[in-house]
Amino acid sequence: MNIILLGPPGAGKGTQAARLVAKHGMRQLSTGDMLRAAVKAQTPVGLEAKAVMDRGELVSDAIVSALIDDELAAMGESTGAIFDGYPRTAAQAEALDALLAKHSRKLHHVIELEVNEDALVERITGRFTCANCGEGYHDVFKRPEVEGVCDRCGSTEFKRRPDDNEETVRTRMVEYRAKTAPILPIYDARDIVSRIDGMADIDEVSEAIEQVLAS
Repeated sequence: MNIILLGPPGAGKGTQAARLVAKHGMRQLSTGDMLRAAVKAQTPVGLEAKAVMDRGELVSDAIVSALIDDELAAMGESTGAIFDGYPRTAAQAEALDALLAKHSRKLHHVIELEVNEDALVERITGRFTCANCGEGYHDVFKRPEVEGVCDRCGSTEFKRRPDDNEETVRTRMVEYRAKTAPILPIYDARDIVSRIDGMADIDEVSEAIEQVLAS
C-alpha cells in the first residue's frame, strides 16, 4: 500500500503517519527528514544536497527524486510507503509516478486531511509545552491540572514555539493551498483522492483513514 498524505501544518499528518507506521509497518517518507538523514550520513545524494544548501540554494526536484529512489530501493517490497510533503507540484507528481513504476509499485490512495482555517489557527496558536519535559498543553483544550504547574514533572516553566502565531499559520495555509492546487486534479482524475475531516478527534481521523485503506 502506497499513499500520499496531504494537509497543512497542524492538520495532524505526523500523528496519523506515526499510527500507520505502528499499525501497518509502513514507512513514512518525509522529504525533509530524508534530506537531513542523507546529509548526516554523507551519502552521494546527501553530499550533493549539502553543497546546494551551503550555497543558499533550494534543493532541486532531481535531488529529491534521487532521495526517494534510494529509499524505495532500500525498502522491502511488502513495506508500504507514506509520502509526506511530496509531491507538491505537477512535475513532482509525474516524477513520483516514474519512481513508483521503476520499483514496481503503484499509488493506491491520496488522503487529504481537510481543516477549518479559523479552527486550525486556534488549535496551533494555543499550543505550549513544558520547558523541562516537553509535555504538551493548550490554552483551551488541555490546561495543566494545577495552573502554572506541569502535570508530568512539576516544572513551572513553559514555552511556545515562536512560529505558532496567527500570521504564520495563515501564511502556511495560503502556501499549502497554492502547492496542492496543481496536484489534486491529477489524482482526482484517477479517483484515488479521499478527503477526511482533519479537525475531528484523533481516533476518528485514524478510523476514517483505515476505512479508506480497506476500500
